Amino acid sequence: MAQKRVLVVGGGLAGLACTMKLAENGVSVDLVSLVPVKRSHSACAQGGINSVNDLTRQQGDDEWLHLDDTVYGGDFLQHQPPVKEMAYAAPKIIELMDRLGVPFNRTQEGFRDQRRFGGTLFKRTSFAGATTGQQLLYALDEQVRRHKAAGLVTMHEGWDFLGPIVDDEGRCRGAVAQNLVTMQIRSFKADAVVVASGGCGLIYGRSTMSMACNGSAASRCIRAGARYANPEFIQVHPTAIPGADKLRLMSESARGEGGRVWVPRKPHDPRAPREIPEGERYYFLEERYPEYGNLVPRDIATREIFDVCVNGGLSVEADKQCVYLDLTHIPREELDRKLGGILNIYEKFQGDNPRDVPMKIFPAVHYIMGGLWADYARSREGGLEAENPRNQQTDIPGLYAMGECDYHYHGANRLGANSLLSCIFTGLFAAPGIEKLIGSLQASSTDAKFDSLHAGAVAAKQAEHDALLKQAGDGDENPYEIHHLLGEEMTKAATVVRRNDQIEAALTKVGELCERAQRCSLSDTGAWTNQNVVFTKALRDMFPIAKAILRGALQRDECRGAHFKPDFTMPGLSSDDPTERRRQAEKWCDAFQAKNEKWLKTTIATFDDAGEPSITYEEVDTSLIPPRPRLYGLVGAEMIEEVWKERQAAKDAAAKREPALA
Repeated sequence: MAQKRVLVVGGGLAGLACTMKLAENGVSVDLVSLVPVKRSHSACAQGGINSVNDLTRQQGDDEWLHLDDTVYGGDFLQHQPPVKEMAYAAPKIIELMDRLGVPFNRTQEGFRDQRRFGGTLFKRTSFAGATTGQQLLYALDEQVRRHKAAGLVTMHEGWDFLGPIVDDEGRCRGAVAQNLVTMQIRSFKADAVVVASGGCGLIYGRSTMSMACNGSAASRCIRAGARYANPEFIQVHPTAIPGADKLRLMSESARGEGGRVWVPRKPHDPRAPREIPEGERYYFLEERYPEYGNLVPRDIATREIFDVCVNGGLSVEADKQCVYLDLTHIPREELDRKLGGILNIYEKFQGDNPRDVPMKIFPAVHYIMGGLWADYARSREGGLEAENPRNQQTDIPGLYAMGECDYHYHGANRLGANSLLSCIFTGLFAAPGIEKLIGSLQASSTDAKFDSLHAGAVAAKQAEHDALLKQAGDGDENPYEIHHLLGEEMTKAATVVRRNDQIEAALTKVGELCERAQRCSLSDTGAWTNQNVVFTKALRDMFPIAKAILRGALQRDECRGAHFKPDFTMPGLSSDDPTERRRQAEKWCDAFQAKNEKWLKTTIATFDDAGEPSITYEEVDTSLIPPRPRLYGLVGAEMIEEVWKERQAAKDAAAKREPALA
């Protein structure tokens, strides 16, 4: 029997971590990447990676609190066992990356430096200046290339994943991919396929994501029968700089190091920012959220910036929405040491030095909390069962999803610096289960008996490719124009503020654009490095996920994390009378309980052959930490929290009495 192999799709942190772990255990791996591995989007992550550490332990922190902050920040929409396992593995992951040579910033005493990120009161975030993702990526790439030199890893950079190959029994037996230079279409035989292809930000036209983050790999898995979970939860980062081509992230680390967000109290104040006295500045995050200040969770910071600019009319500029992100009060040496990477980006693209002049920023689409549905195996301790092949496996046996393209770890809102952690964790933790899976198979996908299956899959993809090229003269639509219109519709209807009438209108428009995308005319019909045909394929594959985002957002009539519908908000308490305030708090908790009974569920999108989604729901495992109101800055939060705790205590006491009575 031929040697068993694993195909990993994606050369970012999740893909590299999984490849490294598999190769360490002697498994042969083919690594397919759309871009050169060192150009994977993980390199764009700036701020840091979270874990409990010695400093935070001295302040009362532990892994359970990291779990609690993560599920509280995600509005309790994530299954808790995977999050628990991630939080408890985090310190070991940081130690591993340190030993692999990641140049984490150090204190004068030589210890790893830490910074705060949003949604936590502890300095849990290790960082390498403001280029943490790049340093982590390079360290893992070095390890993978070591295994490549030993013959265990074969790297295929510049290949576009066209879809998994599924046999008659529904098992994944490899994948089809296309070379971006020669345009060759070939199959990769594999006993398991790992999709670690990142997010789908290009559906929104412009975002902070790489131009390669188009969601096509996940969409092609959908076509093969995989489901997609929580599509409507899209994180809009509060601080980015606009650009004609894309939106460039200004990391949360800027606020973690003391950056302050403000606007002049006078609308469109024409004075230079440093000429505006402190008393005439509105530090709205600090005033509205005194406990967390500028480090409230991202969904809240985004909505507040949007509210101040759009509803309050306090944008810094009259013709462009933006607020100040001010670092000018921090010593230049400290800025250069800790934030040099992002400051140089701002100066390059905006022409101003943020060491001397506050940055002008505004929210931008940044991260996809939803993704391919993936399974997990819960352990007796409430975490994950190690080496279980179910962990991270999609609906298709043998097909796995990891990193940003899966949905497990961030719920309705991701906490900053948890993304790098979740990517590395999923790759490292799931690899032994994949090894166990392929070891249990009686036949290898590399056996000759699967040759006809692979040949048929390649022929089908070649036929699709040829048909698209032949359509060039008959089509009457420009794929780049359709993509621009799709981005406009998605940005208008499904970002910071969502209204059902706008979503319904967007669904109609996106449906029309989907039909038009089938009639695209190609400007390049060549057989060599044809980017036009590659883009058009990716464009068509954006529509199933775009429709799922809109359909999920339309049906979810509540506010949860990044999903904000003004028509379904739960306002704070209004009365100053203690008795009436208590009554309002009781009523508020009743409404919150009813909301959770209806909507504390995972959205599951299933697709028909035409790519049209239908929405169902799945219960969320909240057995470790009972859901509670997310009360950042809400008026009357103290009273609501008091009532909720009393109810939870009574429920816990009743649960303890029941076994005794039995």
